[in-house]
Amino acid sequence: MFQIDKTLVSEDLFEYDFVCNLSACKGACCVDGDAGAPLEEEETEILVDIYSAAKPFLRPEGIAAIEAQGAFVKGEDGEWETPLVNGSECAYVIFDKQGVTKCGLEAAYKAGATSWKKPVSCHLYPVRTREYESFTAVNYHQWGICSDACALGAELQVPVYVFVKEALIRKFGAAWYEELCLVAKTLKEGGGIS
Repeated sequence: MFQIDKTLVSEDLFEYDFVCNLSACKGACCVDGDAGAPLEEEETEILVDIYSAAKPFLRPEGIAAIEAQGAFVKGEDGEWETPLVNGSECAYVIFDKQGVTKCGLEAAYKAGATSWKKPVSCHLYPVRTREYESFTAVNYHQWGICSDACALGAELQVPVYVFVKEALIRKFGAAWYEELCLVAKTLKEGGGIS
């Protein structure tokens, strides 16, 4: 672990490779598991505000789940998250013609219906952040369903922190990301990572 500003960052972000391979996994991270996508406090208000604009991009099952549970819910861990359809996939999930999972919120964003892409936790994945009183932990989340993404990342030699560059800048800013890159370079030159 190392510190950048008020974050503690795992070296796993440098040591592991990752590139989403949707043709292999079909977006399983949005449908597997037992909880919705983690949400930051301000994102709960955004979801309420954009729901009517995003609604035409969602599936009937997702709309029903959102209208029954709300645009966001409190998870078992006491944190905010997206609601689920029948305890399974995220209510904001849509599927393309090949059965690949996509984000309905991102579809609305790409169509110009909203100005918000999607929850930052989704954008950051496989990086997960956790807020503590005096710092934010930044970790790489390893999940078996992402083995194809790890293999593709290794083949293309794309470390996790490079794969999620845009999301890390969205979350922490460009100056923070530049410092992260300097740490990666220093570790690599010092033989700390391959």
